[in-house]
Amino acid sequence: MTTFHIPDMSCGHCKTTVEKTIHALDPAAQIEFDMAARQITVQSGTDAAHMTAALAEAGYPASPA
Repeated sequence: MTTFHIPDMSCGHCKTTVEKTIHALDPAAQIEFDMAARQITVQSGTDAAHMTAALAEAGYPASPA
């Protein structure tokens, strides 16, 4: 499991974009959102570096939390 801080994630549209981005890498990924903390926790076989790069490309730079 990997936790990311995504400071620009603030609304439902952001959540949808983040979710689609992670699922494009791993359709079976499980994602938990904490919108108040602007964090996600992802259970996936995809490594954190690939997820970080994909999120940045989608407009949501992320850092490990």
